[in-house]
Parts: sequence; structure tokens; C-alpha cells
Amino acid sequence: MQNSNLPFLVWYRAMFLMSTTKKGFSAKEMQRQLGLKRYEPVWAMVHKLRKAMGDRDASYTLEGMIEMDEGYFTIESSEVEQKKGKRGRGAAGKQNVAVMAESTQLEDPRTGNKSSQVRYFKAKVLQSHQSNEINETIEESLDEKSIVLTDKSTSYVDIADYVEMHVMEKSSEESTKETLKWVHIFIRNAKRNLLGNYHKIKGKYLQAYLNEFVYKLNRRYFGEKLFDRLIITAINSN
Repeated sequence: MQNSNLPFLVWYRAMFLMSTTKKGFSAKEMQRQLGLKRYEPVWAMVHKLRKAMGDRDASYTLEGMIEMDEGYFTIESSEVEQKKGKRGRGAAGKQNVAVMAESTQLEDPRTGNKSSQVRYFKAKVLQSHQSNEINETIEESLDEKSIVLTDKSTSYVDIADYVEMHVMEKSSEESTKETLKWVHIFIRNAKRNLLGNYHKIKGKYLQAYLNEFVYKLNRRYFGEKLFDRLIITAINSN
């Protein structure tokens, strides 16, 4: 909230709106809700709040059993990129994102059936498909005693150097439903949320929108207290 020309009351109203809806607001819709004439200060405000959310979640690491995979999110591409027409990894209009989910394994004592519950998530926009960037993401996001479950991508070959154990499973429909269940649910829901609310997102801003989505998802049981927590997060942010 520092170095802003907007009154504190406007910030509080914006935080209230952001914390009371699952879907989120575009800056244009936020401007309309707040009744402000100028778009630019509102855009700057909501992005500062999204950065604060990301900084807060970055102060925590996931631990225990971790699912990890990559999702490819639609972003706005330039005319030059569109003409190149590249497909697959690194395709124009697609940005890869590392998604991690902290899950707890459960077993029904009566039937012996196993299931899992999810606690927290992390999502990090990647600039490449190189293993060194994956390793950096693992090192900064996960506790070193974690057990990580992934598919057999060659980008994941060194993960075991940074955690207690790395289990690789061949990617299949079954692994998507079971082993990597929660990361794929996250990817589907995040894509739907971002495309539905913001339509076209520039790659350099994708992390900011993911910050908001993850922050609210990790606090999905806070209810009305989320507003108070967001105020504290914003005050403590640099």
C-alpha cells in the first residue's frame, strides 16, 4: 500500500472484494466495482496485492507426500510467435507451469481402501524445460524430507538430490487419476478460472494471477477470516 495515490479505504474495499469471491476480478471489473475513473492505479493496486499473496506463500515450503507435474496455460502470444506456429512444448500461446500439491494418504480401516486428501499447493511459472530450473523450484518450494511423485519426464531426473525420495511413474490415464490426482485437478480448475475471468493473459503476468488463485485455494477454509489475513499480508509485504 506504500507509494500509492489511492486512499486506504479503496485498498480495503479491493481486498474485501478479492477475498470474498472464488473467481476473482479483472482490474477493469475492480475499477467498475470501486467506482473509480482511472484504470491504471487500480491495475497497479491489484497486481501489488497479487505479489503480496505470492510473497506470503513463498515463505512456506510444502512437506510430506508431494505430487508434481507441469501444466500448459494459455497466454497471449505476439504475431511473430503465432507465425512460427511451434507445437508441443514451448508452443506459441502456451506457458508451462510447475504445480505441486501436498497430499496426505488415508486408508479406510474397515475396507482397506486408500485415498488421499490435499492440503496446500504451489504453482511456479517456468522459463524453460531444463532440469536445473526444475531443481531450483524443488529446492525453494519443498522441504528436503519430502517424498515427490512425478511422471518420467527427463526434466525430473535430478529431483532425488533435493528431497528424501523421488518416485517416478509412467504417465497414463491411471496415474493421472490416482498418483497425480490433485495436481491435475488444480491445473484444470486454474485454467478454467483464469480463462473465464481474464481471457487473455500476457506471459509476464501469469505468475501474478496464479499467486491469487493459489493464495485463496490454500486458505479455502478460512471463510470471512480471509479478509483479515489478506490485510495482514498486504501490510507485511515489501
